[in-house]
Formats: sequence, structure tokens, C-alpha cells
Amino acid sequence: MSFEVIPAVDMKGGKCVQLVQGVPGSEMISLDDPVQVALDWVAQGAKTLHLIDLDGAIEGTRTNAPIIGNIVEKCKPQGIYIQVGGGIRSFEDAAALLEIGVDRVILSTAALKDPELISRLSSEFGSDRINVALDSKNGKISIEGWTKESEHTAVEMGAMFEEKGAGTILFTNIDTEGLLSGVDPKPTEELVKAVNIPVIASGGVTTLEDIITLRNTGASGVVVGSALYKKKFTLTEAINTITNEV
Repeated sequence: MSFEVIPAVDMKGGKCVQLVQGVPGSEMISLDDPVQVALDWVAQGAKTLHLIDLDGAIEGTRTNAPIIGNIVEKCKPQGIYIQVGGGIRSFEDAAALLEIGVDRVILSTAALKDPELISRLSSEFGSDRINVALDSKNGKISIEGWTKESEHTAVEMGAMFEEKGAGTILFTNIDTEGLLSGVDPKPTEELVKAVNIPVIASGGVTTLEDIITLRNTGASGVVVGSALYKKKFTLTEAINTITNEV
């Protein structure tokens, strides 16, 4: 898998938003039409879209599901790969998304509460369609929309979920997420070394150099949100940076 820059479309209350460290009410960006935002990223060269239902992640109710369905309907015919997370709490939730054309589902809270769910999903749909999100704060995994902290580390959980059948891991460093203060590559690098499945990095990307830094950890890709929305650089510039970097 070659390294990929993946734009984030985070949805809350029907809008495309960017929160600071996942805290409700901390919106630094709020755009009215998430579908158009997704289409704009595709126009700029995105091959994969990262869609997150923040209402689902925080409240447990996937209220933005119709918008996600609309994005899938408009982007899939263009050959765009779509991964979706936020509020996927059951086998049925995941299956419903996969059956409407979502390529990969991202589970966090549900996976940590019931690791066997990952085994069931990977057996039914294939491990390449199942991603486990490990969101780390102060070295420990956070759950339920980053509102609660578990006792486990990303390395511990990454190894366990690889064994359960996860095909990829999305690793977010909450300590740097949304702050536009740069990345800390060490936690990502530690996780990459601990598992044999691809790790997608997230959290803190502010410059094009940050993207190169995360690529050099061995990660297979990076999800970028705030830096793109705050126009620190364009998606096209980011893609070209990776393409041209020797």
C-alpha cells in the first residue's frame, strides 16, 4: 500500500465541522454542505474520503447517516474509496454501511467493548473492510467520542485487534489533534513497529513537512482535517508533496 493523504469530512448536526481535540462546542470550522465538501476534495485529487459522524461518536446516534449515504451515492461512481466511522456500535450498524457501498468501516468504542465483534465482521466481510480506530491521549486509549479513557495503550490494543482480524488501524494522537501545532511521530512509529497491518495516522498535521514526517514512520497514510480547512496547504499540494518526495 502506497502512502496516501486522506481528507476528513467530519459531520455534526448536518454540517461539516472541525473540532479542537474532539470537544463538542469547539468548532473551528463549520460548513453547511458536507456533500459538496466531499465532492470538492475529490475534485482536488482525493482517492479516499474519511467520513466521521461526530454525533454518532459522541451521542451514539448516527444522525448524519443520510448525508453519508448521499456522499457514497455521488462519489462511488467516480471510483472513490470511502471509509466511515462514528457511532458504529453493533454488527448491524457496520453491516448496513458496508451494504450501501461504504468500502471500510471504522470501529472504536464498540471494538474496545466487544473485541469479538471485529472477528465477526472480518469473517463476514473480509478484514480489508474492517478498521479499528485507536485514539490515544496521554498514552492511553480514549473511547466514546474521546470522553472516556481506558487503561490500555495503542500498542497493546493494536496487536490484539490484528489478531482479531482488523485489516487496518486508524491511529489518532489526541494530544496533537486539531491544535495545528505539528505532529509527534513517536507514538505512530511505535504502533507501526508493533503490528503487521497498515496504520493510518491522524492528529496534528499542520504543514507539508508533517505529512512527510508521518510517512517516514512507516504509516500507510494520513488523515488530514484542520490544516486543509484552515488552508495551511491544499490537498493537491499535499498529494504532490508525497508524489514528488524521493
